[in-house]
Amino acid sequence: MEKKGVILMQRYELGRLLGRGTFAKVYHARNLKSGQSVAIKIIDKEKVLRVGLIDQIKREISVMRLVRHPNIVQLYEVMASKTKIYFAMEYVRGGELFNKVAKGKLKEDVARKYIQQLIGAVDFCHSRGVYHRDLKPENLLLDENGNLKISDFGLSALQESRRQDGLLHTTCGTPAYVAPEVINKKGYDGANADIWSSGVVLFVLLAGYLPFHDQNLMDMYRKITKGELKFPQWFAPEVRKVLSRILDPNPNTRITVAELMENSWFTKGYKMIETPQSPQGQVRSLLLSDVQAAFEQPNSDSEAESSNSDDQSHTTEAIGPIRPTCFNAFDLISLSQGFDLSGLFEKDLTQRSEARFTTQKPASAIISKFEEIATMESFSIKKNNGTMKLQDSREGRKGQLAIDAEIFEVTPSFHVVELKKTAGDTFEYRKFCNQELKPSLKDIVWSWQGSEQQQQVQP
Repeated sequence: MEKKGVILMQRYELGRLLGRGTFAKVYHARNLKSGQSVAIKIIDKEKVLRVGLIDQIKREISVMRLVRHPNIVQLYEVMASKTKIYFAMEYVRGGELFNKVAKGKLKEDVARKYIQQLIGAVDFCHSRGVYHRDLKPENLLLDENGNLKISDFGLSALQESRRQDGLLHTTCGTPAYVAPEVINKKGYDGANADIWSSGVVLFVLLAGYLPFHDQNLMDMYRKITKGELKFPQWFAPEVRKVLSRILDPNPNTRITVAELMENSWFTKGYKMIETPQSPQGQVRSLLLSDVQAAFEQPNSDSEAESSNSDDQSHTTEAIGPIRPTCFNAFDLISLSQGFDLSGLFEKDLTQRSEARFTTQKPASAIISKFEEIATMESFSIKKNNGTMKLQDSREGRKGQLAIDAEIFEVTPSFHVVELKKTAGDTFEYRKFCNQELKPSLKDIVWSWQGSEQQQQVQP
């Protein structure tokens, strides 16, 4: 099915391979009815099911249906077979903006044009409750007329993904382009994070190199957090001023998209693009039908999925009631001692009721151990995605003790488990951890965070 000249779904003739990733391949294709060139993204459904990325694929479909804009790669339709998911998307001929920058820095007027188009599209996304979260030159394409197109919404978030505090909490993106508050793990505003990444893109276009760079990831993040920004001598005063406002490490004082669009440097030669207004309800009904088409297979119970793509906490029963969350570089940095960024954004820090341990046991063994502990200690246990929620059946000094145990996968053979008290008395929580929980977990724990000596892995 994935060979040149093959007819796909009686709609498209596949052509040459344009690119490939871990779970997908992208081909040039021709619409048999209209003759239009398109890009077909073919996703291996079994692979994404196995690693728990179905919710991410659903979200990408939902987002691309919501953001129809001249400077955003358009999703035409979603199709599916029992083993594959197919995205038919706009074919952008000019390649990545990154390839243009790789040849050297751009002239100010050219860079300004790209940033105007980028910010216009980002502002449109935000108006639809969409936050990209991975803006970088590699995800910005150019069409045959040199116009910019935002692509790759795989890490994007919908407005509904925000927690009760109104903030996003998933740490993601590309280290050199991500805003300092994203790694803070206290929550961040998606719009503020996108404007920061756009500022890094602007700096790269004008300078030809990254504003914050270090081979040591920790040192790079210290530079980002402190806002250690050095401008090349050829940067005009107006450029320096606007970049200083965009790359402000404090998200509360950073320039907003609306303020940037009124900035005198930005507005020079700017022409706002009119976009058609579609009723939100109508758009959502269209995107949900595509989600259902991609994931609901009536003749295959193992592939049946819910169409609730906006809820990141949705449990996918078809692949098991619990799966670990994948850890990335940002999460590992945040666990490093001496690099807690929360103090940069909060004046009063209370003592945290949490603990972490690492293990080389599989997720199934971790879950079984906690189920065993819950039975022995008269706790109830509920499982939701990568989190187990334990609640004591007995009343304590401040009600029933409740603990969340979240499993993070660093590699398939290495996990981090984070414990947090969510209800009850702190003293009783610490007593339970020290006297009951830690001794019961000794068979699977490699080391507790902060331990000077690591326990030997049991054979």
